[in-house]
Amino acid sequence: MATQRKAIITCAITGAIHTPSMSPHLPVTPEEIIEASIAAAEAGAAILHLHARDPETGRPTQDPKVFERFLPQIKEATNGVINLTTGGSPHMTVEERMRPAIEFQPELASMNMGSMNFGLFPMLDRFTEFTHAWEREHLANSRDLVFKNTFADIEKIMTLGAANGTRFECECYDIGHLYSLKNLRDRGVITGKVFVQSVFGILGGIGPHPEDVIHMRRTADRLFGNEYEWSVLGAGSNQMRIAAQSAAMGGHVRVGLEDSLWAGPGRLAESNATQVGQARQMLESLALSVATPDDARTLLQLKGADKVAF
Repeated sequence: MATQRKAIITCAITGAIHTPSMSPHLPVTPEEIIEASIAAAEAGAAILHLHARDPETGRPTQDPKVFERFLPQIKEATNGVINLTTGGSPHMTVEERMRPAIEFQPELASMNMGSMNFGLFPMLDRFTEFTHAWEREHLANSRDLVFKNTFADIEKIMTLGAANGTRFECECYDIGHLYSLKNLRDRGVITGKVFVQSVFGILGGIGPHPEDVIHMRRTADRLFGNEYEWSVLGAGSNQMRIAAQSAAMGGHVRVGLEDSLWAGPGRLAESNATQVGQARQMLESLALSVATPDDARTLLQLKGADKVAF
């Protein structure tokens, strides 16, 4: 009998795109991030992708002191692969964004593969009332914002991360990002099996049409052959449809309230675990096996939870 293929579920717990006024279920405080992460792991997420927020205002922060308030507890309570952001927020400097991943030396860290327009301002058409002044500014200012990720930025973070044994979730928002990743790999900036996270539906990046997903997959196949693992995330209402397409095409999936606040049309997801459960049900309905954290460590060639600095 053929071995059943295993699909990794990544859960992005809180992110830096959505703001607290958009959903009462978005984790903000360290305690909420801990609770949400444990529940997501129990529901089947192998990888927990973590950002931090100011506990009072919910504003994204890369202050390691805030990360210290939830990383050890999540590590102790789960076997999940902890994946720390180096994206932070598009409004932050590269130096701010890289601090947690460099200081805590996680098994996995995210890395954006290119500079881009990152338009969040269309959400002002849906959300009009905000508790904190920064929330409206966060969305409106994205109209005149370039999310800076130069080759020098990427090389700096990847080189420092590699020295600590951290591997990278390479977030590709467009086809050109795959070619940039191929160049980095050809030059030895990143080595081993590549973990490509294709991102669909962010204004400024590739769209969410099924043909866009196919184009990303075919291009990655051509550039990396068998030397990569492919995962997808769809922004907003695109989340589960694109996840299902990835699963059917041999890929992995990412869900979580960072990427979408919804559990269905007009229905807010009450937790990250709700979305993980939906993803798990979808994968199992396709006769796929949900990867455990240790499965993910093997597939992605990770160093192990005993070698992190938290």
